[in-house]
Amino acid sequence: MQLRTQLNFKRAGGILLHPTSLPGPFGIGDLGPVCIDWLDWLKNSGCSLWQFLPLGPTGYADSPYQCLSAFAGNPLLISPQVLLQDGLLDSDDLVPNPHFDPSYVDYGRVIELKIPLLQKAAQRFLQDAGNQKKAAFERFCRNQQFWLDDFALFIVLKTEHGLAPWHTWEKSLALRDPETLSNAWSSLQSEVRIQQVIQYFFFQQWRGVRSRAEELGITLIGDLPIFVAHDSAEVWAHPEMFLLQEDGQPEYVAGVPPDYFSPTGQRWGNPLYRWDYMREFGYRWWTKRLKAALEIAHTVRLDHFRGFEAYWEIPASEETAVIGRWVKGPGKELLLKLQENLGGLPIIAEDLGLITPEVIKLRDSFSLPGMKVLQFAFDADDTHPFLPLNYSQNCVAYTGTHDNDTVRGWYEAAPEEEKDFARRYLRVSGEDIAWDMIRAVWHSRAVWALAPMQDFLALHTSARMNYPGRMEGNWSWRLREDQITTDLQSKIAALSKESGRTES
Repeated sequence: MQLRTQLNFKRAGGILLHPTSLPGPFGIGDLGPVCIDWLDWLKNSGCSLWQFLPLGPTGYADSPYQCLSAFAGNPLLISPQVLLQDGLLDSDDLVPNPHFDPSYVDYGRVIELKIPLLQKAAQRFLQDAGNQKKAAFERFCRNQQFWLDDFALFIVLKTEHGLAPWHTWEKSLALRDPETLSNAWSSLQSEVRIQQVIQYFFFQQWRGVRSRAEELGITLIGDLPIFVAHDSAEVWAHPEMFLLQEDGQPEYVAGVPPDYFSPTGQRWGNPLYRWDYMREFGYRWWTKRLKAALEIAHTVRLDHFRGFEAYWEIPASEETAVIGRWVKGPGKELLLKLQENLGGLPIIAEDLGLITPEVIKLRDSFSLPGMKVLQFAFDADDTHPFLPLNYSQNCVAYTGTHDNDTVRGWYEAAPEEEKDFARRYLRVSGEDIAWDMIRAVWHSRAVWALAPMQDFLALHTSARMNYPGRMEGNWSWRLREDQITTDLQSKIAALSKESGRTES
């Protein structure tokens, strides 16, 4: 894939929808025909932006922001239908499971169904693939060796340990004794190869999705979390990059102090970086990470951008995020290095939360577009920066994000004074508040406008994607096939045209 290093920043609109939320017969959305159909539907709605969450393999609590790798793809997104077309599965393998609820993802049952299918397909590939396909696979392994080998072994070892976190494994494995690792690599070679093939499947299928998006003129907006999960291949394989104790446990963890979402803050639990070490090596790992993200998407939303200016350091012994301190991040030095190494910064700065003048200065010194979330705009007065009247052109505006309630859910639970302000500002009755707020965002000066699919459908709180600070019950909402209608498509297309966000 050719790396795009500058934003194609013309007026446009789009939809926030994670691929897991797509419909389909296997309990979870995937990268097969349903994803291609989604892109076609999106194009015909007058939208040219598709934003999604991180696409990495999820671990505990199924969060895409706590992935088992910063580089790998989520095997659960691999399409069995595409594997059938490639001759790697039989039609009998694809009998739809009638017990899957089309409205939400039951991750446990999806894993039970799909992982054996993927292993079967990978074994068949290793046995029967032709020379040309095997050569392409070997080329993939060489190009991705800097992360793929460690990740594949990590997953095999994690499976052998009942999915337990790596720091609970026997000491020689957890702390990567060279002889123990060499023995593991030799004895588990066949299992490791299967994991490598599964990753190859993911990236081959995503290549098809990206190719179709580019044919349609759709810009893909990815998501890059600032931190990585403690229980990840990167922390296990490269402990020198993180603030860890001798036993592999974090010395400090990431999060944010008390805020809009939680009176005790959010203790994410991610280990913090040793920025001095990364600086010594020219931020090479970060360059690889952003480059990999830009091979997935054309543009990346840099999650928790304020953490690059200063991040909240929480002693690992603390159970909440109340006690901590702000520590200066790598800031301009890192962004300059990334810009130099990649030739540009196609980045959206997620500048939400406690934003200081220093964060704004860092964002603006690189002319990065920030985010405006309309749901946050009605707790003050007409000067609130998230009101459309106060947007600059260089921003990306949203009705809400994956961390927000749906607009309908927010409105139903909001204090009466906020609801009254919203009605007066938008000059509406509030009976169709989700679409009222979508229209306000689409007609704003913001160069890009996006809304979650749940808001286009005017769904209530039960369709919410994530509750920040809640460990279970997130990331499971799915779009039903009967909700993707031509009537909705036409309604969005009309809005796109009247707001000047489509070329047609």
